Amino acid sequence: MVELVAEGNDHRDVRGDVRAQIREFLSTRRARISPEQAGLPVYGGDRRRVPGLRRSEVASLAGISPEYMTKLERGNATGVSDSVIDGLAHALQLDEAERAHLEDLLRTAGTSRPPRRGPARQRVRPTVQRILDSMTLTPAFVLNGRLDILAANDLGVALYSPVYADPARPANNARFVFLDPHATRFFRDWDKAADDTVALLRAEAGRDPYDRDLSDLVGQLSTRSEEFRRRWGAHDVRIHTSGVKLLHHPVVGDLDLLFESFPLPADPSQSVVAYTPEPGSPTQEALSLLASWTATTAGLGRPHSTSDAERADPSPKAD
Repeated sequence: MVELVAEGNDHRDVRGDVRAQIREFLSTRRARISPEQAGLPVYGGDRRRVPGLRRSEVASLAGISPEYMTKLERGNATGVSDSVIDGLAHALQLDEAERAHLEDLLRTAGTSRPPRRGPARQRVRPTVQRILDSMTLTPAFVLNGRLDILAANDLGVALYSPVYADPARPANNARFVFLDPHATRFFRDWDKAADDTVALLRAEAGRDPYDRDLSDLVGQLSTRSEEFRRRWGAHDVRIHTSGVKLLHHPVVGDLDLLFESFPLPADPSQSVVAYTPEPGSPTQEALSLLASWTATTAGLGRPHSTSDAERADPSPKAD
């Protein structure tokens, strides 16, 4: 089942959506674990109607009753204890990101009223922007949980010129990955980029299910991209704080870039993402060439400020 979030829906049943997500998340986690992987005995005549573990087997491994497991899979999460979550995490072999996601979903489903909060911060503090701008040889961005690019330095904009080619602001990585035909050329490992993108959005939806902008983005991608819809239905989540991006830039060619993501505690949901090449590698040479090219075009009518709202795209559109 893939829940679709309609764009412009002002009357969403958020807690109902979350209860459905709990059911789908638990069932997809059950389905991926075989009895052998769980250390359970398997008998020759054991014919299973569904893949993976039965609900009763998960309950036994988690130390809870089958009735309580059924209650949880129906999204009835009031008063779920840490020991129950520990048991489920053990039984379903959840990693850190999956456990955190389950806790987020259970917390929302077990709360009687939505949280009172102001709109999420979308502006990047000037000090953060100055830090980005000081990183002249390092492409760097500020992203929020929806994968909007809220700010970038000059080299970051040059690196992500195909993403910035879309006039919609803020530029959004998920929209680019699934709706822009240039994405499969820009991301050399597009399948991994797509999987990571959906897993990050799914985790963010668990952390903040009342984010209307996020639900609208998911609705847009769900209705326009079968690739997104299929991945969204898998309910995979991920912590994505470091790794390697394999890119093909329209000006300097292939780039293998290590990245690190640093959360900004003063601005919840915002993170600084910075890319760096291996020293002495062809990617370092290509990135230095891109930095030099960017510096020579910096004064050609582009404003000095590098905030996303004021920035013009300095590089050629992807072919």
